[in-house]
Amino acid sequence: MTSRSSISGRVRLTAISFAAVAALVLSGCSNGEDPQGSPSAGPTTSSSQAAIATPSATATPKPTPVYKPADAKGRAQNVPVPVKPALADKNSKEGLEAFAKYWFQTLSYAYETGDSRLMEAASGPNCRFCNGLRDNVKNAWQGKNWIVGGKIQTPSVSGKLKAGGGPQQATIQVIQQEISIYKAAGVLSQKATKASNTGSLALASFDSTGWIMTDLGLIR
Repeated sequence: MTSRSSISGRVRLTAISFAAVAALVLSGCSNGEDPQGSPSAGPTTSSSQAAIATPSATATPKPTPVYKPADAKGRAQNVPVPVKPALADKNSKEGLEAFAKYWFQTLSYAYETGDSRLMEAASGPNCRFCNGLRDNVKNAWQGKNWIVGGKIQTPSVSGKLKAGGGPQQATIQVIQQEISIYKAAGVLSQKATKASNTGSLALASFDSTGWIMTDLGLIR
């Protein structure tokens, strides 16, 4: 039997700038005349005929920032921002599944960075479980704290559309890394939360703006 559980008090689930290259223009001018002032028999080269060498401007981009996960010494760096695939905006079984995977990517991003804005944008205002996760992430990141671990994977997602519209269901396998919260280098803020492998039931609704997460719970 499927039920939803409320979030616990502990944290769970968890430029390119271009360098300007100046073009060097080389020009030459030579004009020859004989001593009598008569036209020279030799060829003349006017400034308009001078060869102009203009090397093509090239841009040297800076190296792509390298992702570095958080550790006991400091926060994660250059965490890739989740990008919602076009399929996740389709009102179909496949669209629902793509949206569910994207939603958990935004949650994983929130755990790694403390930035829950993408998750909030994909969640309805009345999704209590979503709001609880948001609040717990913010609490974990308060002050100078940071989270180590907490990354989420969803290897299995199965959507099911019912006739008549309304919230649609998707079941998701959610694998999350162990979560450790640090308040200073090498100093834990609280005891680590063990890694988990659970099932979640997601309810999502589709409207003119696309899918939105309306409810979420654990499958027991």
